[in-house]
Amino acid sequence: MYVPAAFAEHDLAKLHDFIEQHSFGLLVSQVNGEPFATHLPLLLERAAGPQGALVGHVARANLQWESLAEQAVLAVFSGPHAYISPSWYEADNVVPTWNYSAVHVYGRVTLIDDPDSLFALVQATTEAYEKSRPVPWAVGERNTFLDRLLAMIVGFRIDIERIEGKWKLSQNHPVERRQKVIRELRKRDQSDDSEVARLMEQMLPADEEV
Repeated sequence: MYVPAAFAEHDLAKLHDFIEQHSFGLLVSQVNGEPFATHLPLLLERAAGPQGALVGHVARANLQWESLAEQAVLAVFSGPHAYISPSWYEADNVVPTWNYSAVHVYGRVTLIDDPDSLFALVQATTEAYEKSRPVPWAVGERNTFLDRLLAMIVGFRIDIERIEGKWKLSQNHPVERRQKVIRELRKRDQSDDSEVARLMEQMLPADEEV
């Protein structure tokens, strides 16, 4: 990923937090010599290795898994994004842009294909996404129905070898312009706009307010 120094984020804990907050990712690999991508939830194991690991599963009918083993892959996690109008700067010689945040993860894949490990993976995935509900739904005990479903998926693990974070939030503009953009984003009734405004405010110098 192209990451100018002004937009680079290197704090591993912050990158891990981002992955957990935006865990529906894009898994990109090569299938028959061409790029192939699958949209899917990915769980982060923070303590696995120096930079962590990702785990997930795909349908066995998805041919991507057949060439995943030991392949170097890319997992993309996208955060909030917003169009930035040059009129908000109230300045000359400016152009439109887009503010956003994203994390790219690179690593090699190990397949998870035995039923016990797959069941544990499905349990962990379900628990991760149900835990915030007032009455979480649970997978329950292994049974014939679940075993049939487990036979229809293939799990995988990505040991993270490299992780990149890009927080493109107008850091290359003067603080006064950034404050104007934040105010304009907050006027718009879209969740991504307000979230981008919040992230931009976090990047301001500590003594500056909007």
